[in-house]
Amino acid sequence: MTESPVTTAGGMTVASAFAGMRRVVPVMFKAGCPDCRGRFELAASALRLAIGASSRTTFYSFTCPDCGAAVRKPAGERIVELLTGGGVRTLRLHSTV
Repeated sequence: MTESPVTTAGGMTVASAFAGMRRVVPVMFKAGCPDCRGRFELAASALRLAIGASSRTTFYSFTCPDCGAAVRKPAGERIVELLTGGGVRTLRLHSTV
């Protein structure tokens, strides 16, 4: 008994649809802790990005894996671009006037 390949609505087999896909490598970001001066790499899931109305209210944060300190650092345009492109969860802060 032979199995027939599963085809999609367009007539393409599942195997051919996934043939060009490659393994996804998680994005890692280099970071440092100002408290213990540790240097390490963090996965996107370990970082949070908060985008505010100004540069003063736009920052990223993480917990230091070495000492456990809560770290918060300013994020300029380039950092925001890199973090969002790397899959870091983003929170948009709204100003209250």
